[in-house]
Amino acid sequence: MNEKRYIRCRKAKAFGAKICFMVCRIFPVKKNRISICTFEGRSGFGCNPKYIVEELHKRNKDYEFVWFVNDMRKEFPDYIKKVPNTLWSRAYWLSTSKIWIDNYRKPYGTTKRKNQYYFQTWHGTIGFKSTGLLRKEAFSQMAYLVSKNDSDMIDYVIIDSKWCEVMDPKALVYDGEFLKTGAPRCDILYGNKTDIRNKFRSKFGLDQTDNIVIFAPTFREKSDKGVRMVYSQDWSIDFERMIVNFEKKFGGNWCLCLRLHPQLAENILESHMLTSKIKIIDISKEDDMNASLAAVDALVTDYSSVAMDAGFMRIPVFIYADDIEKYIKNRGSMLWDFSGISGGIIKNSKEMIPGIDTELPFTIAQNNDEFEKNILEFQEEQYVLKIEQFVKDVELIFDGNASSRVADTIEYFMKQ
Repeated sequence: MNEKRYIRCRKAKAFGAKICFMVCRIFPVKKNRISICTFEGRSGFGCNPKYIVEELHKRNKDYEFVWFVNDMRKEFPDYIKKVPNTLWSRAYWLSTSKIWIDNYRKPYGTTKRKNQYYFQTWHGTIGFKSTGLLRKEAFSQMAYLVSKNDSDMIDYVIIDSKWCEVMDPKALVYDGEFLKTGAPRCDILYGNKTDIRNKFRSKFGLDQTDNIVIFAPTFREKSDKGVRMVYSQDWSIDFERMIVNFEKKFGGNWCLCLRLHPQLAENILESHMLTSKIKIIDISKEDDMNASLAAVDALVTDYSSVAMDAGFMRIPVFIYADDIEKYIKNRGSMLWDFSGISGGIIKNSKEMIPGIDTELPFTIAQNNDEFEKNILEFQEEQYVLKIEQFVKDVELIFDGNASSRVADTIEYFMKQ
């Protein structure tokens, strides 16, 4: 009954939101206006939308960009107008924009007009976690309704591989068209990154010769009586031991950057920050994760798709997952078959992704002893070969030109 009441309440609010959007139809659609949002307004100038907008602005200075944020203190380039992510603000600016760009689901009740075009970039492509319908019983009725409302408005979903062509139609409650362009947020990871690396170290007071490892865990999510809950994991990872092992294996001086998921960025892990004997740099509130990723030398995560992005850069990636069984239970399912974890070979789940046969190119540790072993036994040549085979298996597009391809399509519709 609690879930039914919750859904009725959400439907009532959605109906009210639709009325706001209908009222705003008295205003005309501006042919040069583009509205953008990332992570439900929690984030700022980052992820896939950032790189698409930069490319569009480079091409045409007359385009008007409107970006929804929950925190008006977020900083943007001067050619972007930031607006509050509130109901009436969304209703007005979205109703008068020719193009919508988002990397998350639009709020339930959002309504699109004819001759408007919605590009959904999503915030991850190839990953570990099952999403949407692939979560089975863990995908609540409310989540389905929100997803369906959003998907019915989408004109194109941006993807980067055959993997996404196979998975997304099953997961996203979406039967529309896809743009196989590559992930715009990964353009910055391609090619020479010397300037990015130097600027990052200067910004955080590091020596230019310092090596950096990012620990970037994902959030945990479950549904309680239909109500979505997001929470963090109290990790067992030993940061000090990890840094010692990185220095022993790779040499040089290593620093640790902590990057929490945007949904948890406000809840910084002060216990880790205050009790650690090593220097921890918190980059959780940096709006562009990939700009940080382009500057580092290694990545540690649990189930975040950032592992794939880092792997495409060919930097060492290590998975530390100390709650696999619990995580899979709460998530509903995973895109990988973790039954082979003891043998070190993790293949994609044939139930989820039957059209592809590939192997996860990263080692997985469930405790600090296994993690130490994986670091010290890391073999770069074998690792790069595994990454290259993985890229071939999933038919990845990663060439630094994804933003340009997306911009080409957006400009086509801007001119309609």
